[in-house]
Amino acid sequence: MKSGLVRGFLAVGSWTLISRASGFVRDILMAAWLGTGPVAEAFLIALSLPNMFRRFFAEGAFNTAFVPMFSKKLEDHQQAQRFASEAFSGLLAAVLVLSAVAMIAMPGLVWLMASGFAGDERFDLAVEYGRITFPYILLISMASMISGVLNANGRFTAAAAAPVLLNLLFIVAMGLGRWQGWDLGLTLAWATPVTGIAQLALVWWDAHRTGWTFRPRRPRLTPDMRRLIAVALPAAFAGGVVQINLLVGRQVGSRFDGAIGWLSYSDRLYQLPLGVVGAAVAVVLLPELARRIRADDHAGGQSAYSRATEFGLFLTLPAAFAIAVIAEPMVSTLFQRGAFSAFDTQQTAAALIVYAIGLPAFVLQKILQPLFFAREDTRTPLRFALISMVVNAVAAFSLMPFLGFLAAALGTTIAAWVMVAQLWLGTRDMGQAARADARLVRAFPRILTASALMATALWGMREWLEAADAGRGVGLAVLVFGGAAIYFSLAFITGAYRLSELKAAVRRGQR
Repeated sequence: MKSGLVRGFLAVGSWTLISRASGFVRDILMAAWLGTGPVAEAFLIALSLPNMFRRFFAEGAFNTAFVPMFSKKLEDHQQAQRFASEAFSGLLAAVLVLSAVAMIAMPGLVWLMASGFAGDERFDLAVEYGRITFPYILLISMASMISGVLNANGRFTAAAAAPVLLNLLFIVAMGLGRWQGWDLGLTLAWATPVTGIAQLALVWWDAHRTGWTFRPRRPRLTPDMRRLIAVALPAAFAGGVVQINLLVGRQVGSRFDGAIGWLSYSDRLYQLPLGVVGAAVAVVLLPELARRIRADDHAGGQSAYSRATEFGLFLTLPAAFAIAVIAEPMVSTLFQRGAFSAFDTQQTAAALIVYAIGLPAFVLQKILQPLFFAREDTRTPLRFALISMVVNAVAAFSLMPFLGFLAAALGTTIAAWVMVAQLWLGTRDMGQAARADARLVRAFPRILTASALMATALWGMREWLEAADAGRGVGLAVLVFGGAAIYFSLAFITGAYRLSELKAAVRRGQR
C-alpha cells in the first residue's frame, strides 16, 4: 500500500511540477507582452469561466462521486466498463446543455464574474473571449472523467501529464501570434479549445490502450446513475460554494485597475506547491481510502491518511514560510519585464504573502475531504463549505474599504483555515482511519521547527543579497536552492524526516 501511494505521489507530483514550470513560462510571456492591462484582465476572466465550471462539474462534484463508486466495481471489469460508459454519456449530455446556455448568457456570466468591468472595454473583450474559450469545458470535463478511471486503476501519468499540453500549446500560440502580429487576446482565446482537444485525446488514448473505451451514447438513467447523481448533487453544491468564494475574490479585484492580474499572477505562484503536493495527495488518496474502507482495513486507512498528511506538511509548510519571505524577489525575477512594472511586482507580492499564509490550509483541505468522500458523504463537506463561503464574503467585502484588492486574498485565506477546522472536527467520529498515527504526531512539530528556522535563514540571505546587489536571477536561485538545502538539512537534523525513510520511499516509487 505504501509503495503504491508513494509511486502515485511521485508520478502526479512530478508531472504537476512540470506543468507548473511550463505554466510559469506561459505566465512570464503573458506578463511581458500583456502586463495587467485590459486585454490581459479580459482573457483571465474569460479563461476562468470554463475552468470554474470544470472544477464544479468534472474534477469536483462528478469525480468526487464517481471515483469511489467506480473503484468498488473494479473487481468485475465488464460491470465497471458499463458504469463508466454510462457516466461518460451522462456527463457529456449535461455539459453540452451547459455550454449552449453559457454561450447565450455570456454577458451575464461575465458580469457575475467581474461586475467592475461594466462600462469599459474589458467587459466586451471578456464576453468575446468567453464565447470562444467556453467549449473548453466540454473537452476538459470528459478528459477529467477519463482521468478518474485511470487514477482508480493506479495509472496516474497520462492524466497528470495532460495539463502540460495546455501550457505548451499556449506558449506556441503566443509565440506564433507575436511573430505573425496577431491579436494576442484572440490568439489565446482560440488556443484554449485546441488545448482541450489535445488533453482529451491523450487520456482517451491511454484509457483505450489499457482496456477502457469511451464513446458517446444516449444517456440512460440506470440505478447506478441515480445513485451517482444522488451522491454528486451535494458535492456539486459544495463545488458551487467554492466557486462563489472565487467569484467574491474576482468581484473585489474587478473594482481595482490591474487587480485581476495581480491576484491571478500571485495565484499562479502559490499554486505551484499547492498543485504539486495538494493535487498529488488528493488524486492518489481518494481511491486508496475508498478501497481500504470497503475492505474494513482501518489500520491501512490510518496509514494512508497519515502518510498523505506527513507528505503534504513536509513539503507545504516550508514552501509557505519561504514564499512569505521571498515573495517580492520571486515576482520581480519571474514577471517584471516588458509591460509588467515594478508597481505590479509590489502589488502581486503583497497578495502572494497573504495567499502563502493559507497555503497549508489549502493542502490540508485536499487531505481531509477524501475521508468524507471515500464514505460517499458529500453532504457534510457541503455544510462546512457554506459556512466558509459566508466567512469569505464577509471578510472580503468588509475589509475592501481598508485593504483594497488584498481583501480578496485575505478572505480566501481566512475561509480556508475555517474550512480546515470544520473538516478536522468532523472527522472525530470516523474512528482509527481518521487518526494521526505515532509517526505523524512525532514528525509535525519537527517539520514546523525546521520550516521556521529555514525562514529565518532565508531572511538573512535576502538582506545579504540585496546589500551585495546580486542580480535578480542569481539572487532568486541562491534563495531557492539555498533555502531548500537549509530546510532538508534541518529536517534530517531535527528528525522531521529520516534519511532512511526518504531513500526507502524513493526506491519504492521507482519500482
